[in-house]
Amino acid sequence: MTEAVIRKKPGMASVKDMPVLQDGPPPGGFAPVRYARRIPNKGPSAVAIFLAAFGAFSYGMYQVGQGNKIRRAIKEEKYAARRAILPLLQAEEDERFVKEWKSYLEYEAEVMKDVPGWKVGESVYNSGRWMPPASGELRPDVW
Repeated sequence: MTEAVIRKKPGMASVKDMPVLQDGPPPGGFAPVRYARRIPNKGPSAVAIFLAAFGAFSYGMYQVGQGNKIRRAIKEEKYAARRAILPLLQAEEDERFVKEWKSYLEYEAEVMKDVPGWKVGESVYNSGRWMPPASGELRPDVW
C-alpha cells in the first residue's frame, strides 16, 4: 500500500503536505507499569520448612536413642552370658593346664635326670612367686 492510499490524500507532492499523525496513548491511558518485585507465594513458608526439618531431626534422634537402648541390652546380655560360662571355661583350662603341667614335669625329670642337684618343677627364678608359664610354652598346638 502506498502512503496516498493510507492517508487518503492522492497526489501528495511533498512530505510536508502530509498531515501530522502522532502516536499517543490509547484512550484512558496505558495500564500501569508493574515495576514492584512481586514474588508469588508458592510453597511452604520458612517457619513450616524449619518445623518440618526440626521434626524429622527429632524423630531421627529418637530412633537413634531407641537403637542405642536395644544395642546396649544386647551387649549386656552377651556379657552376662560370658560371665555365666567363665567359671566353666576357667575350670576346663585349669584341668588342661594341670594335665599338661604333669606331662611337662615328667619330661623335665627324664631330660634332667643326669644333672646333679636338679629339682624337678622348681623355678629357676628367685622371685618367690609362682607364675604360670607363658601361654604358648605348654601349648605347642597354639604355636
